[in-house]
Amino acid sequence: MNRILLGGLVALALVGLGAFWWQGRAQIERGAPPPAPIETSDPLPEIPASDPGDLVGPAPPTATELTREQRRFFRYDRNRDWRITRTEMLSTRSDGFRKLDKDGNNLLDFEEWAAATVEKFESADADGDNQLTPGEFATTAPKPKKTRRCAC
Repeated sequence: MNRILLGGLVALALVGLGAFWWQGRAQIERGAPPPAPIETSDPLPEIPASDPGDLVGPAPPTATELTREQRRFFRYDRNRDWRITRTEMLSTRSDGFRKLDKDGNNLLDFEEWAAATVEKFESADADGDNQLTPGEFATTAPKPKKTRRCAC
């Protein structure tokens, strides 16, 4: 209790000291003479004015509306040729490492991961041309998770 009371008194003392200091500075500033005007022999230059007239700037860029599946497709299709090659598919699958750890030792060798990814790619590649079209790629979408209605 004493600490709180002492802290309050110190705070009030600091506020009062600050108010007196601030008031003293204001009185000093009021008593100071005004600054002398600057006299120059050269007149000040005029500020140039411009009128844009009929000038028209470039049109703002337009945003394309992509569906959810198109956005997912373009995350894999790096060169935007509307085809996903095996290299493009494998390069973006690094998050799959965590899901493919079969023995639970937090170690996953590349061959195990690549085999699962190649299997997924080959199962989606219906025509066997080593490229996924948007329709073929749609079959690789993750299954939606079932949400419980309540957690009772």
